[in-house]
Amino acid sequence: MKKENHKITALIITYNEMGYIENCIDSVSFADEIVVVDSYSTDGTYEYLQAHPKATVVQHPFSNFTLQKTFALTQASHPWVLFLDADEVVPEGLKNEIETTVREDEPHAAYWFYRKFMFQKSALRYSGWQTDKNYRLFQKDKAKFSDKKIVHETLEVDGTSGILNERLIHYCYKNYEDYKAKMLNYGRLKAKEDFYREKRFNYVFYILKPAWKFFNHYILRLGILDGKKGITICYLNSLSVLERFRELKRLELKNGLAYYLVMP
Repeated sequence: MKKENHKITALIITYNEMGYIENCIDSVSFADEIVVVDSYSTDGTYEYLQAHPKATVVQHPFSNFTLQKTFALTQASHPWVLFLDADEVVPEGLKNEIETTVREDEPHAAYWFYRKFMFQKSALRYSGWQTDKNYRLFQKDKAKFSDKKIVHETLEVDGTSGILNERLIHYCYKNYEDYKAKMLNYGRLKAKEDFYREKRFNYVFYILKPAWKFFNHYILRLGILDGKKGITICYLNSLSVLERFRELKRLELKNGLAYYLVMP
């Protein structure tokens, strides 16, 4: 029988994730508990999860990623948390490594996972993603999400961190319109974060930062070696940066803070 301090809760947040969530849930079936927090999906995701024999689904309105994941943490019953995005899959090798890790006598408080990015059904080897890593496994009582970010949320860890060897699979790109919508949404959320931190719109950054993002990922981070996939991903990632500045300008105009932004 598994010891209580070895038990794992798999946590996932969702909104309209049909086509992704099925494989994600299947890949964490080894967890002792699977909890999904859904922000009122309209594509059948909630109904699918309600009918799933291994998943518990709770609906909660979405404000931002940090608040949603913080709420999800309150739903976990077990000492270890495996937090995944709905478009991520735990392969067999990583599953075995996770189960071995939580049984260690002196484990770290949290563990980074490297990710393997998938463009539809083939891997992206470069395009800026080759060194991407995120906290995905941690002890619930030793970590919390920082309230300083509302997108690309940050885990604050009370203790040491380790890195697992096996990679998490991230199905980031289903089709062009899906990924574009995701990147535009990230850009808008990042703009809100900037606005609350009193960062102001700047025309120089508006022009240069999206261009730098594309150049950095496509040339310096070798997206050119990913062929057409690299061009697509690097363009859409730079579009997210452009949208960030567009939204920041809209927020300033809406709130009467852009008197100095008169267009020529």
